[in-house]
Amino acid sequence: MKQKLIFTNLVGQALDDLVADLGAPQVVIVADTNTAQFVLPILVNDSKAAAGARIITMKSGDANKNLDELTSLWRQLAAMEATRSTLVVNLGGGVVSDLGGFAAATYKRGMKCVNIPTTVLAAVDASVGGKTGINFNGLKNQLGTFSEPEAAIISTIFFNTLPQQQVLSGYAEMLKHGLLEDEATLGKLLAYSPVYPIFDSASLLPLIEASVGVKARIVEADLTETGLRKALNLGHTIGHALESFSYTRKSPIAHGYAVAWGLVTELVLSHLQLGFPSEELHRFAEYVLHNYGAYEITCDDYPALIAAMRQDKKNTVADQINFTLLEAVGKPKIDCTASPEQIGAALDIYRDLMHLA
Repeated sequence: MKQKLIFTNLVGQALDDLVADLGAPQVVIVADTNTAQFVLPILVNDSKAAAGARIITMKSGDANKNLDELTSLWRQLAAMEATRSTLVVNLGGGVVSDLGGFAAATYKRGMKCVNIPTTVLAAVDASVGGKTGINFNGLKNQLGTFSEPEAAIISTIFFNTLPQQQVLSGYAEMLKHGLLEDEATLGKLLAYSPVYPIFDSASLLPLIEASVGVKARIVEADLTETGLRKALNLGHTIGHALESFSYTRKSPIAHGYAVAWGLVTELVLSHLQLGFPSEELHRFAEYVLHNYGAYEITCDDYPALIAAMRQDKKNTVADQINFTLLEAVGKPKIDCTASPEQIGAALDIYRDLMHLA
């Protein structure tokens, strides 16, 4: 993996050092409206490169990770006379790194970029690994490419101002990494409380570094998701379906919350198909219920959810729904499939575990 991972709270100095090392003659910062207001002034104050950069501001929110916003980024880069040697700095959450990274990867057939995540979710997921893309035709991440950034500068200095929901959303991806790694890593995560007022961002940094390490090792072994990297899809087949379904209800749920509930349901499938330990399933489900609550669904919603799963980009064979499941903590099995009846049974048990039935 060529991407450099920098864990520091001296973000401005780290950015200046990177710009100097890369010899970038022009720096363009991509930020959403929230980040531009609350975070960009901090970076500009601490970094000479940021102070002299051109700024592109995009609309905030996953609903704006679309073709129109991507086209707007391309047009603004063109108006700034950006070249392939221009450095794009994506300052923000996963929407910014996904969209800004896709724009950089495709404009003039590829520009260098750096990610500075400002949310927990972006720090442990979107900013690392080179996946870029946009939503299309009402579905998540349908257009995109694999294009690794030059670096990610990961810190916790921006996290104390995050809403509770955003902290928990990112923490769900860390829980996924713990499930993929080993019982010790998962145990540390389940023993930690990411809930205010207990939450302290400084104490989260070592957990974030360990979590990023899990993803980085997997990505290094399989950048383009032909094998091992599929393990990172744990919780996401059902999670993405729940997320897409929430849009049809016109009441969107946060990505990480959908992943948390997707993890519970896919651990149920893991138990039913691969014998994943019942005690681990119940311990994990209790943690999710306590911290994330439950997403209310009924059996009447199953056809719509299964239809959304069929549209998931991970499905490579018609009429099959693909999952990553676990035999045990730290033992993923990729390219598993489940029938609509098996998925329905897992959703039934999810509702029982979440006290919905």
